[in-house]
Amino acid sequence: MNTLSRRRVLGLGAAVSIAALRAAPQASANVSDLIELTYTFLASLHAPTLDEFLTGWPRARSRREQQPAPLPVVRWLNQLTTLAPGACTALVAELARVAPLLAWHQTYKRPEVSAAFLENYGYTELVGLAGPVPSVRLACGFLLLGPSTRYPRHHHEAQEIYVPLAGTAAWQHGNQPWRDEPPGTVIVHASDEPHAMQTGSQPLLALYLWRSSNLNQKSRLDSSAATQEKAQ
Repeated sequence: MNTLSRRRVLGLGAAVSIAALRAAPQASANVSDLIELTYTFLASLHAPTLDEFLTGWPRARSRREQQPAPLPVVRWLNQLTTLAPGACTALVAELARVAPLLAWHQTYKRPEVSAAFLENYGYTELVGLAGPVPSVRLACGFLLLGPSTRYPRHHHEAQEIYVPLAGTAAWQHGNQPWRDEPPGTVIVHASDEPHAMQTGSQPLLALYLWRSSNLNQKSRLDSSAATQEKAQ
């Protein structure tokens, strides 16, 4: 490589670095806007069962840096923006806009669950041990499930709340019958209460909140559910 070419390459690298530095504050601002909108939405529900969760919401402005991490299930977000009812529209649209900046995760791996499930499952954390907002007692984020997907029966020590935002799904609590829960419903799972979700023709987007003195825990699939899931 001659001197002129080397200078051009170095100049291009510097330009890319400068662009990345300029983009970083904007990305952080976008995520912060999503976090504030999420809190505002939850508060607007005026649900007494949310009070203890929102009381523990960290109000510090500090943000943890995250590397974006995509998952296949994020492909359903555009469709979900068209399915969100009025009260959820702004939050779902903002998530869809910011989604490429977020780290998306999966709790389970093969062979514990099927490849089809992993193609249609994922979550991103806003508040918690790994999210942009540090917290050791409260976790909050978004769950995504693709169409015709069953989240197997599972349980965890953490108290949990779900609020569906867009799409449809049936939910099962303990040994109760399956029930369709529309967007905006506040769904409560007590500590270690088994529960499961099943989508139909539409994908599902739901907010989740966890509350526990030990957030560093993993959901545990019921043995029968795990066997059934792996057989699919």
